[in-house]
Amino acid sequence: MDRTPPSAGAATITLDGIRKQFDSGTVAVEGLSLDIGAGELVALIGPSGCGKSTILRMINRLIEPTSGQILLDGQDITKGNAVALRRRIGYVIQNVGLLPHHKIETDVGTVPRLLGWPKERIKQRTAEMLELVGLDQPTYGKRYPHELSGGQRQRVGVARALAADPVLLLMDEPFSAVDPIVRVRLQDEFLRLQRSVRKTIVMVTHDLDEAIRLADRIAVLSQGGVLEQFATPAEILSKPANAFVTEFIGSDRSIKLLSVTEIDMARLKPTSSVDFTPDGPSVPSSATMREALAALLDGGTGWVAVTKGDNVAGVLTAAAIAEIAAA
Repeated sequence: MDRTPPSAGAATITLDGIRKQFDSGTVAVEGLSLDIGAGELVALIGPSGCGKSTILRMINRLIEPTSGQILLDGQDITKGNAVALRRRIGYVIQNVGLLPHHKIETDVGTVPRLLGWPKERIKQRTAEMLELVGLDQPTYGKRYPHELSGGQRQRVGVARALAADPVLLLMDEPFSAVDPIVRVRLQDEFLRLQRSVRKTIVMVTHDLDEAIRLADRIAVLSQGGVLEQFATPAEILSKPANAFVTEFIGSDRSIKLLSVTEIDMARLKPTSSVDFTPDGPSVPSSATMREALAALLDGGTGWVAVTKGDNVAGVLTAAAIAEIAAA
């Protein structure tokens, strides 16, 4: 888990028994309570219609809760001005929502401009944000959205959401509209970005692998916004709370668990215990068990060497990995 301290501007958020019933009588969210720490990334996941996007819209008051409280740094968000609240919250949506007639630099500076920032400060912040998401200002600032790829537009959406240094970032399926290869690249970029800015983030996703990879904790929801489990990816995969969670995460949860499990150095065996060769498969000690398994399978040796610095600390055998997966 990332131990980078949260951003000084990151907020805590508390959902205290929030409920949303629409005029039709449909209950979208039923008595949901979550405590999210400053700098924490929480993923909301569950089947279609379980209220994930409704929760985000209640947090930024596009929808008002029927009952319950939402506290931002301990303050009830319903007591203040909704527009002012939204200008403190970054919002990234599935199809980006860039303004087609605005240049990229203009779009990124939208919220700072609404907040009345001086022009020079907006210009500087826009350049910083584009650089942060890997799109330099001289190359991309003067372009229009239709001149960018889908992945580039999604990066601009993140830059725009972060431009005014929000206390909270809401992300509604931010990477689902791009192809799988680009999605993985965007996830890599986003992990790098979060290590840098360490914002409080609430993200909706349908992709369990994405939630496992990106989130500090995952909230698994069932129909009606009922919270089934709220825990770290490793806890959910190793100890699903009930039958619903077990079924939702699927039969391959052992393999998924390996992706969030660090190499257990205590399970290493000496190189003399296997037919060891220096040019055999190896991984650094910082790798995950899934990465170790992939290297082992690629090498076809039945073992993978684990290195620490320039030295081989020992070997991890197929049997040891199987024991961890079955635990």
